[in-house]
Amino acid sequence: MTNRVLQPKGWLPPLGYANGISAAGGRIVFVAGQIGWNAEQKFESEEIAPQFRQALENILAVLAEEGGKAEHVCRMTAFCIDKPAYLAARRELGRIWKSLMGDHYPAMSMIFVADLLDTPAKIELEATAVIPAP
Repeated sequence: MTNRVLQPKGWLPPLGYANGISAAGGRIVFVAGQIGWNAEQKFESEEIAPQFRQALENILAVLAEEGGKAEHVCRMTAFCIDKPAYLAARRELGRIWKSLMGDHYPAMSMIFVADLLDTPAKIELEATAVIPAP
């Protein structure tokens, strides 16, 4: 099974995401919103970049339980409570993304929200992946 990026002809390529992903066959895995706390549900930082790294690591840890990898993620949604902090940290967030996800960019949405359930969470990530059948 191969995921295929859907890029309409004539469209400028998006930066940091794909407009669409086509996935054929395999197991669909839905990963609930993951925030920047560790396995003991403790925040090691109140800053957006370390929380983003931890949330993304949490996504990958859940996927690994089903044999999934970063390249199997087809869709990701990010919810963030601090747009100025997100914009200021974009370069660092990009480096974190590359270190964990490589050059794989799923279909993504970024949504800015008033708050998240668990304080002091700044960002929450949820994902859908299609893992190839063995």
